[in-house]
This record gives sequence, C-alpha cells and structure tokens, in this order.
Amino acid sequence: MDLLGSIMNSMDKPPSLSEKEKNIIKKRKEEMDRRQAIEKENLRKFKEYTETKMKVFFENDENINMKFTPMNQIYRSIVHEVAESLDLISFSFGIEDVDRYVRVYRKANPPCEDELLARKRGDPWNDDIKKKMIEKRKLDQLESEELNKKPTKKFVPNTNYEDKYVHLIGEISSIEMARKTETNKTYGFVPSENKKDIRSIEQTMADIKAKKKLRQENESKVQEPKE
Repeated sequence: MDLLGSIMNSMDKPPSLSEKEKNIIKKRKEEMDRRQAIEKENLRKFKEYTETKMKVFFENDENINMKFTPMNQIYRSIVHEVAESLDLISFSFGIEDVDRYVRVYRKANPPCEDELLARKRGDPWNDDIKKKMIEKRKLDQLESEELNKKPTKKFVPNTNYEDKYVHLIGEISSIEMARKTETNKTYGFVPSENKKDIRSIEQTMADIKAKKKLRQENESKVQEPKE
C-alpha cells in the first residue's frame, strides 16, 4: 500500500479548471439543455396541432385524403403516429431530404395500387386520371374476354392429298390409296406367290446335290472318247 500510495502521489495530477473555464462549460451545458427543451416542446406542439388538424379535416365526409408539407423524418414519424391513433392510414412519398412528405387516408378509402405507384414515381394523380385508369382496365378486361370467347380455328392443310391422287391416277384409285396402301401381289406376268421358295432346308440341299451330280455325269459323258 505504501508503494502504491507513493506512486500515485508521484504522478502528475490533472490541472484544475479555473473558474472561468468552469463557467464556460456550465453555460454550454445549459444552452444544450435549453435547446433540447425547446425542441421537445416544439414536437409536442406539432403533435397536438397535427392531431387537431386531422380531426377537423376528416370530420368532413367529402375529404378523402390529406397531404402534409415536406418535413424531416422526426416530424413525419409524428404524423404517422397521430394517423394511426386516429384509425387512419398514412404513406410517405418523395425523396428523402428533398421533398419527402406524408399523405393520410381514410381506411374506408385507401389508395389504389395505381395511385401508390404513380405517387412513388412522382407522377401526378387526381380523380380524372383515376377514372381513365379504371376505364382502361375495363376495356382491357372486355378485350380479354372477347378473345377467350372466339372459337379456335380448325387447322386445314394447304394440300388436299385426295385431290392430288385424282390428278395422278383417278378419283376411285386415289380414295383407296389414301385409305390404305398395299403391295401389289403380281410383278409382271408371274404371281408373287410363285416366286417364293417354300421348300425346307433339307429338300433344298438334296435338290442342289442332285443337280450337281447330274451335271457331273453329263460332263463325264461329253469327255468320254468315241469308239
């Protein structure tokens, strides 16, 4: 303990603030607290003002939606909070730190998908544009229904094969050949059945040997010298 105490005593202590410096720090803190209090009061007043404004506006049944001027994120969050507390719905549109604003709607009259997309793009939107969009959708739906009602066109080949056969070999033959094509049973004057070899293998081999033997005998007779 004595060693630690001696070390602590030997260390340089931070310089003490003068009265003037203490007064400057105190004034800065007081100024910061004052500004925070002012900002807090401003937010409270803005919330009360926004709530009153919404209530009065939506008491009139003809008023459908309400637009606020562009504001920063903190004030926009208050508008959303107040709208939710009054059973309303709200959306933010525009570019952050440029022209971002809040628009509040009745739950009974929410914005359609076309309106949301238009406002997000920064395009204009009003009742006339809405009517035109509704009419266009109805026309598109009617056209689609008409197309579905049209009967499918039956495929008709460009070439009539029966007519083609008529030009070549006559009407009756063309019909028969179009229905069924058969191999002709005759080739020339000999019926095709006569051209088929119906012998067994053993009979065929025996006939070949007999012919060979007969040929050899004929050759040997030709080669024998005459007396």
